[in-house]
Amino acid sequence: VNVVLGLLAREIRNLEQMIKEMDKAIEEMVEVIPEYQCLTSVPGLGKVYAAGIIAEIGQIERFKDHPQVAKYAGLNWKQNQSGNANSQHTDLVKRGNRYLRYDLVEAANSVRRQDSEYQAFYKKKYQEVPKHQHKRAIVLTARKFVRLVDVLLRNHQLYTPPRRPMEDQ
Repeated sequence: VNVVLGLLAREIRNLEQMIKEMDKAIEEMVEVIPEYQCLTSVPGLGKVYAAGIIAEIGQIERFKDHPQVAKYAGLNWKQNQSGNANSQHTDLVKRGNRYLRYDLVEAANSVRRQDSEYQAFYKKKYQEVPKHQHKRAIVLTARKFVRLVDVLLRNHQLYTPPRRPMEDQ
């Protein structure tokens, strides 16, 4: 039993070392990609999510606009209507690229902790409904984040925080 545990422990150490080497190689590869620089300029957006978003989106030019990016990620809602009435409470479609959806939602959650604009948006959406508050608010924040990602990648620009009006003195 001890021999088997020793072999397994050694194998785990070897795998952890391989993971570190792969992470370093991936980081070296993505650091030269201009889109990576654009996304990592956003406060709170880490290297892993930036690399994942770039890998899953590919060339942003293949999408007409940000709603298409959101739809590709599965960040859109089912349409339920009867006559002229549209349902206000519909489920997330969850079709599309689940890896991109995961990266966008988690990245938006991270960004909202650093950026006051996203924090305010999240709080507003959180307070709008009594059920599933966090899930709804974070998906809506991710949808807003898609607009930012689309603009940054399409225009090849770094993130600049919105200017706050100066207070009267």
